[in-house]
Amino acid sequence: MTRNIFLETDRLLLRAWEETDIEPFAEICADPEVMRYFPDVMTREKSEFLVSRCVDKQDRDGFCMAPVEIKESGEFLGFVGLNRPSYAAPLPFEPCVEIGWRLKQSCWGKGYASEAANAWLRFGFETIGLDEIVAFTIPANNPSRRVMDRIGMRRDPDGDFLHPSLPADHPVAPHVLYRLSKHDWISQQGE
Repeated sequence: MTRNIFLETDRLLLRAWEETDIEPFAEICADPEVMRYFPDVMTREKSEFLVSRCVDKQDRDGFCMAPVEIKESGEFLGFVGLNRPSYAAPLPFEPCVEIGWRLKQSCWGKGYASEAANAWLRFGFETIGLDEIVAFTIPANNPSRRVMDRIGMRRDPDGDFLHPSLPADHPVAPHVLYRLSKHDWISQQGE
């Protein structure tokens, strides 16, 4: 089988979704520790639906939250990628392209999210010519916020918002917004 590889880093392959990804991805999304900054864990059916939406977005937009695997072993780690948000109600800063990640616990703390995210930033700015990429999470999600900092994104306190898919009083409704402009990204590449 010819694999559809989108991007490659020193240690990782970022590639198209495959049928064999659904089960390990569903396990990640059912892990309460992985999902602690989300409204809830996901059922297998919801995880499968999310994968189908990613595949549709890849076909439509040319990018999506894509599987990440270790190049050497083929181990599935989760996903990292770019996404055009499509919630029932728009985000206050749309239109936009976000960068995001969800990785299994056993690979946390090894730099995989930052490594894959940097490859996607390069793709977003150099290949498809985006002017800006955003990221967002809840204030308590320090692990993801550290990745955002490491990849050069900067917090935009004026852009913080309540997630439109959740009731305003929901514990994970408040979100912090991070931004990275193409200009700032190019400047950081020369450092």
